[in-house]
Amino acid sequence: GERERETMSWTELTTFNAFDAYDDGIVRGFKSALLTESDYENLMQCNSLEDVKMFLQATDYGTFLSNVVELDPATIVEKATQRMVEEYNYLVGNAGETLSAYLDFLRHPYMIDNIVLVLSGTTRNDSSLSKLLEACHPMGMFEELLTVGVASTPKELYELVLIESPVGKYFRNFQFEDMHELKPELIRARLYQAYLEDFYDFCVTRCSPT
Repeated sequence: GERERETMSWTELTTFNAFDAYDDGIVRGFKSALLTESDYENLMQCNSLEDVKMFLQATDYGTFLSNVVELDPATIVEKATQRMVEEYNYLVGNAGETLSAYLDFLRHPYMIDNIVLVLSGTTRNDSSLSKLLEACHPMGMFEELLTVGVASTPKELYELVLIESPVGKYFRNFQFEDMHELKPELIRARLYQAYLEDFYDFCVTRCSPT
């Protein structure tokens, strides 16, 4: 009845306050720090990247470009992404168990993209491992990815490296002998399907309405 629903809501709220209230405050702070429409209009009036840098210093972005000597668009993107990853990791580090697991799921698509990038590059031998890792998105970096050089085949990549990774379970149904014949887009699509099914099951079984 209505009283039972009110009791459940109160219980959920109490649990939320105990485990996730701090992260909720962090996220609200992040939201208030987002650039406004007016900020973007001002950025459009900048005549140089130095003007962009000076304008951003007056916002919550602060001095994230202060150590950059030669500015270019790629460097700005890199530094902004680095800041985002640092803030995300701080959020995960202060989250309760369920929220932390939820946030980890948000990184899995980036991990899949990085794996497919490294896998396609190494199987074609068209780029060195170091260059491939440099091209990976920092949100999808994980410890096992740095050791892919020990594997010489896709099957070894799974058995020696990926099986212990956060996304290793999504490779279980692959026929590794056929991976050389598969296009990277098809590999990514299959992994994404397994990820989305896993994420859905997690949300249904572990996540409360709050």
